[in-house]
Amino acid sequence: MQVAVLGTGMVGRTIAPRLAELGHGVRLGTRDPSATRARDGWTDLPGVPLMTFAEATAGADLVVHAGNGAAALDLLTHAGDLAGAVLLDVSNPLDFSAGFPPTLVVKDTDSLAEQLQRAFPDTRVVKSLNTLTAELMVHPDRLPEPTSVFVSGDDDDAKRLVTGLLNELGHRDVIDLGGIETARGTEMWLPLWLRLMGALGTADFNLKIVRPS
Repeated sequence: MQVAVLGTGMVGRTIAPRLAELGHGVRLGTRDPSATRARDGWTDLPGVPLMTFAEATAGADLVVHAGNGAAALDLLTHAGDLAGAVLLDVSNPLDFSAGFPPTLVVKDTDSLAEQLQRAFPDTRVVKSLNTLTAELMVHPDRLPEPTSVFVSGDDDDAKRLVTGLLNELGHRDVIDLGGIETARGTEMWLPLWLRLMGALGTADFNLKIVRPS
């Protein structure tokens, strides 16, 4: 596939090279490539060209939003025409304005994924991978046993495309929660995830759903 990964933080820089390693054509999108390259310590990713958001999404089969969840709506308004595109949102609506731990800017009766779907009604939004740290998103085999990930979205074909990609990444237990509104639950897992990270002293952990035999 041709994949646009939007966001040049840790998550975007982890996902993009892994997808390229799997043989996909990957473009990394940022607001201003010159400003991004001017950051202290910035290095280009081999085989993954850096370009503007709109340039990255042009002709993409899949667009991955890997930016700041709280700024997702603004970011995606600069991403060109997303009509008909599959948008995989791996972000969470975290608000760090009052320090750590962050709160959620949306919860309970709404979710970031639903806000994105309303803002871009012709885009097929799928929520997934937001329940685990970036390295485990792309290398679930870092853990000693298989764990579970989830997909939420209103378009079945879009969810199948994302599920196929998750399988390529090594995820074996992909649970379809249903419509885009089910993303509320996975986004609200983050407050507990953050507390577990503190208690365990690591971000290398994930949920495993154990079914009755």
